[in-house]
Amino acid sequence: MTTKRLLISVRPKYAEMIFTGKKTVELRRVKPNLSIEDIVIVYVTSPIKQVWGSFSVGNIITLPVNDLWLNVKNDAGVSKKEFFDYFIGVDYGYGIVIKNISSVFKPIDLNEIRKNWSGFNPPQSYRYLSHAELNLFYSFA
Repeated sequence: MTTKRLLISVRPKYAEMIFTGKKTVELRRVKPNLSIEDIVIVYVTSPIKQVWGSFSVGNIITLPVNDLWLNVKNDAGVSKKEFFDYFIGVDYGYGIVIKNISSVFKPIDLNEIRKNWSGFNPPQSYRYLSHAELNLFYSFA
C-alpha cells in the first residue's frame, strides 16, 4: 500500500493544541482519502503562516454529525457550539485521529517555502502532496 501525504491548513489555536497533545482528533467537513499510517503535514494559517510539523493517521472516523460529536467531544479541542457551527449544512463529519506527532526543528515560514516551491499556495482545507513535495518539507528540517 502506498502512503498518502496530505497538507492541511489549521488555525493557530488548534495547531497549538495538536502539537501540545491536547487535540487528538482533527475535524473535517470533507472526507480526505486517507488510511491508517498516512502522513499529514500541518500548515498553520494566518497570522502565523508556517508549517509546524506532521502526524500520522491513527484512524479516520466517519459518522453523522451528532454521533461524531458524541465520539470526539473530549478529543477535538472545540466547544459544542464551535463543533456544530463548523458542521452546519452537512450530514456527516470526519475525524482524523492524530498519532505520532512530529514537530519540525524550527517552523517553516511561508516565504521560505515559496523560495523553494514556485507558486506554492497553502490549501483552503487540504491538498495531497507528491513524494517530492513531501520531501521538500523534510529538507527544511
